Amino acid sequence: MNDHLSRAPLAFGDLQGCHAPLRRLLDTLSPSPDTPLWFAGDLINRGPDSLATLREVAGFGDRARAVLGNHDLHLLAVHAGIRKMKDSDTIAEILKAPDAPALLEWLRHRPFAHHENGVLMVHAGVLPQWDLTLTLELADELQRALRGADWKNALGELYGNEPRRWSPDLKRKDRMRVAFNAFTRIRFCTPDGTMEFAANGGPASAPPHHLPWFDVPQRRTQDVTIVFGHWAALGLMLRDNLIALDSGCVWGNRLSAVRLAADPRERTVAQVECGECAGAGQGD
Repeated sequence: MNDHLSRAPLAFGDLQGCHAPLRRLLDTLSPSPDTPLWFAGDLINRGPDSLATLREVAGFGDRARAVLGNHDLHLLAVHAGIRKMKDSDTIAEILKAPDAPALLEWLRHRPFAHHENGVLMVHAGVLPQWDLTLTLELADELQRALRGADWKNALGELYGNEPRRWSPDLKRKDRMRVAFNAFTRIRFCTPDGTMEFAANGGPASAPPHHLPWFDVPQRRTQDVTIVFGHWAALGLMLRDNLIALDSGCVWGNRLSAVRLAADPRERTVAQVECGECAGAGQGD
């Protein structure tokens, strides 16, 4: 492998507590110690080894670029008393662990968006009305709220489905909620950016008058390569300016990683089977 390719980041899809497949994929790829490792959110929950997975990724230190997904935030919300544990959750082992305070603190300080060398990584997506500058501004606003002393109250105010549409005139609370839902939940929206949260099938299952967020005409981030996860029914998808990474590991399918070469023609894919996670995945 060329030297510039060996130093290119490796981006991983949703782990969701599937630790053994992550270890197999890392063994297959054998990245050098200085290779950046990007994780598109949902590190934990629903899979069999959430605690080991979170410890592994946090243990990479500054090599790990991990954005927050809806399941990661659910863990923080359960810890904060904002949300209740679900029967399908596998986060209790994290909350009971002796190193839980350090792990939760590490998770709380992850970003909602990571931008580097022309590549933007988020968990779910961005609204088509946002350009890169606004996207990063909104992510920073959310990050500062979650890292602040009053983070529990701030997180509690972010949950909810309304408003569903972006407007620059939104009040701060509504502005942050729209951004929170776009970064961590969006799949489909209307051309004017009104989000829909119930449908989670593939692109062909779009509700009437809705599109996958990335296919809305004149999307203002088309000049940026966006890496994202969240959408297992979409699966692995590579375009020059778009990399979808959630290939359904927690559903017993595959865990995917893509080497983020600057030239799309040089990007490579590695995958491993996730048989031990079969039947674990439920919900978003």
